[in-house]
Amino acid sequence: MSIFNDNLNRLKEIQVLENISEGDMKALLEPVQENYTELDINGQKYPAWRIVYNRAIGPGKGGIRFHPDVSEDEVKSLAFWMALKNSLADIPYGGAKGGVKFNPKTTSQADLELISRQYIDYFYPYLGQDKDIPAPDVYTNGQIMSWMLDEFEKKIGQHEPGMITGKPVELGGIAMRGDATAQGGYLVTKEAITKFLGDAQDIKIVIQGFGNAGLFMTEKLANDGYKIIAVSDSKGGIFNAAGLNISELVIWKNQGQTVGDYVGGQKITNAELLELDTDILVLAALENQITKDNAANIKARCLVELANGPISYEADAILAQNKKPVVPDILANSGGVIVSYFEWAQNRTGQILDEEYLRNLLEKKMKTNWQRVYDQYIAKQGAITLRQSAYILAVKRILAAEKWRGRI
Repeated sequence: MSIFNDNLNRLKEIQVLENISEGDMKALLEPVQENYTELDINGQKYPAWRIVYNRAIGPGKGGIRFHPDVSEDEVKSLAFWMALKNSLADIPYGGAKGGVKFNPKTTSQADLELISRQYIDYFYPYLGQDKDIPAPDVYTNGQIMSWMLDEFEKKIGQHEPGMITGKPVELGGIAMRGDATAQGGYLVTKEAITKFLGDAQDIKIVIQGFGNAGLFMTEKLANDGYKIIAVSDSKGGIFNAAGLNISELVIWKNQGQTVGDYVGGQKITNAELLELDTDILVLAALENQITKDNAANIKARCLVELANGPISYEADAILAQNKKPVVPDILANSGGVIVSYFEWAQNRTGQILDEEYLRNLLEKKMKTNWQRVYDQYIAKQGAITLRQSAYILAVKRILAAEKWRGRI
């Protein structure tokens, strides 16, 4: 299943809805930079990519993922998503993404460092605070960003902390970056609950994905008194109709245990979890979790995409027909890149801003962006989905920038 073809189909819908010309579409659909290499670690080859989509609004911006399923199609799709996400978030970036195809879970720490540094050895001419700014993604973290920053600065012979975000505080990072994606998703989920569930009592929530973002999101919603009835990680899930003890489950997970082995509920598969009867389903795992094969079985009243692309194009149509609103990924998970922007701005200026001020600014931006998407959705009176509303706003800003530059 091609993720990029899903993106093309979604964009074609926007082309029709907004009467976008073929010339303008071409400016949206063609990456401005595609780089590929094979890293060589002790004779083992590791395919690696860095792709940039659109620099009309600013330099490339997007994470680097280490995963055995990384492919050119995936990296290209994620870079395209980042261009839309950054545009919708109203921050001065184009879109970018990178990846290395291997399994970091079975790789030694020493080889992880070699892979991280060799990635920069090849791609560093294309990176920089004014060119393209990486960040953590699936199975990458602050340590990997630190190795990459160190290698980049060795190559260029000077300090440039703004070339990468998601760093430890000691290297110019921001403490709030760790839960920023979850915080942004939590804020828009609360808005969606207000708008779509109204005064409903005893709201039930299911969360697929108990990694960094999913875990933080679960904690925040549980602290607000919502009943979390099921969560899962890559090995499986746990269900309790009366509500899970999230504090215990977080301790269990942080001890290195899998969610499915927790004793406070009934074991279920990820497939079963998706089809549970719930008010909110948060998708915080990987792409294409809901497809044409299971979309009709989704019982959740509202869905939130904390992961990138968890719902396929064909599934979107089925969910829309069944009147199940979806808070799209380019809105729901934009908290991480907004806080990355804060980090980049601080690195560029040397000015250290108060964390409370930044948290308030994140909340303001997330709520403002939600309201823009929701208001247009309501104004169209059911003629468009929340995703289409978000795409329209993002595409219009990119095309306006291209037109001001005289490129289209």
